[in-house]
Amino acid sequence: MKTNKLRRDMTLITTGFGFKTTAREVVEGITLTARRAIVTGAASGIGVETARALAQTGAAVTLAVRDVEAGQKVADDISATTGNPLVQVAQLDLTDRTSIDRFVRDWQGPLHILIHNAGVMAVPELRKTSEGIEMQFATNHLGPFALSVGLQDALAAAGNARIVVVSSSGHMLSPVIFDDIDFNFRFYDPWLAYGQSKTASILFAAGVAKHWASYGITANALNPGAIATNLQRHVGGKLVTPPERQKNTEQGAATSVLLATSPSLEGISGRYFEDNNEATPVSYRHDDYHGVAPYAIDPSNADRLWEKSLRLLGR
Repeated sequence: MKTNKLRRDMTLITTGFGFKTTAREVVEGITLTARRAIVTGAASGIGVETARALAQTGAAVTLAVRDVEAGQKVADDISATTGNPLVQVAQLDLTDRTSIDRFVRDWQGPLHILIHNAGVMAVPELRKTSEGIEMQFATNHLGPFALSVGLQDALAAAGNARIVVVSSSGHMLSPVIFDDIDFNFRFYDPWLAYGQSKTASILFAAGVAKHWASYGITANALNPGAIATNLQRHVGGKLVTPPERQKNTEQGAATSVLLATSPSLEGISGRYFEDNNEATPVSYRHDDYHGVAPYAIDPSNADRLWEKSLRLLGR
């Protein structure tokens, strides 16, 4: 059996897990009784298996979803399969500031794990929120940022809270274009918008590592891999990734769960993982999209995005 021990080679973190590891294998032997977790977008896809693995540890898990009815069916199934009754559902729309504010007001007590799993990919036409924010940037970055800021006190109260941000190898399609995030001047391209939003996800984790370390809050981002889920609804519902490089939902949830639960990653923050190991920085985009682009882990970009995001929230 593989172990949950890590080692550092050339400052990169490696573990005993890999591409085929499942979320269930990651949490084997881990107990998180009395800990509380939130998983956004947990009504489908890898969010379901992420929440299931957390419930398996004994944690109290809240599924933060847009469709409460669908979320409740998932919560009931998770409770039935894990024997954990502490799985509940709450409504949350990350593109709606009112919904985020309501979710934050309703949350009581400490929060130990916050997993930003919800996302959207390749929205075909330019769409914006009521505040004028491009939809993919709003869903994949600004909404999660606002939720985290709103829950900061709850995270700090936990003493050693972890934020996990689901990004993508698609971050290699675009850096954050700070001068035109919302495509007010550029011609809109679904994939450039997606890539920009997923770069922002990685930079957000780096920002937390710098700005919230004194509160005991850590954050890391990850690429879950290629998994056939509802995320592909705007691109025909099929993966173009070769079959040998595709994962099932349990495998796709593994890296999120690793970052959320592994005792060996206590205190690790501001990093980007893929296939349950820290990704290697690369100087150009390879055909397999492995690694992390330098602009996605650049401290000055992280600082600029942090300040920009606060301004967009009116702070």
